Amino acid sequence: MRAMDVMTTKVITVAPDTSVQDLASLLSERGISGVPVVEGDRVIGIVSEGDLLHRAETGTERRIQPRRSRWFDDRPREQSARDYIKSHGRTVRDVMTRQVIAVADTADLAEVAAVMETNRIKRVPVMRSGKLVGIVSRANLVRALAAAKKEPTASTEGDDQTIRQKLLAELSRRDWVKLWADDVIVKDGIVHFWLGEQPEAERRALRIAAENIPGVRGVEEHIVPAPPMPAF
Repeated sequence: MRAMDVMTTKVITVAPDTSVQDLASLLSERGISGVPVVEGDRVIGIVSEGDLLHRAETGTERRIQPRRSRWFDDRPREQSARDYIKSHGRTVRDVMTRQVIAVADTADLAEVAAVMETNRIKRVPVMRSGKLVGIVSRANLVRALAAAKKEPTASTEGDDQTIRQKLLAELSRRDWVKLWADDVIVKDGIVHFWLGEQPEAERRALRIAAENIPGVRGVEEHIVPAPPMPAF
């Protein structure tokens, strides 16, 4: 699936001259956590609840202890100035995030998820030919997962030999697998793993890999004890 398949198309936007109070009312009344900022037909920023966390009106503005070296170090002074703008700015233009991260409407969901995770954002505008056409949020991705269904399987995919071949092919592509082919047996749709001292994460990953193979009815683990150390 692509961004265009899951995005919200009726995007609520605000103008840069919208007051902070009106923005807060909009977010609260609509039950949303952020909106793009649009001027003309261009997205010039994005503003969210996070931009309103530290406000003078609510007594939550950041309080930074003065430092003796503040006159010689521009970085704390610059950050303090930014914090003051965030807490006292009166319009969306003052508090919005100006570096807009966006995706194309043709971007696949893996790319969208990677963009959101890498940049630690909860929503991303969707663009087409430079114009805003939608927005994808984490909720959209979760709903896409809930709606996803496995493709119907042919009768041959339930065959034990076919299941085993597909599973071994999947495991051969994973660098975390420390397992011989002989340690994987499929009988009546049940995958049997013969395991030694594999870490818990690897055992769980093996189970998930097996469960994702069409036709698998269950997974069983058989623990093989480590051979005793020879006595000298």
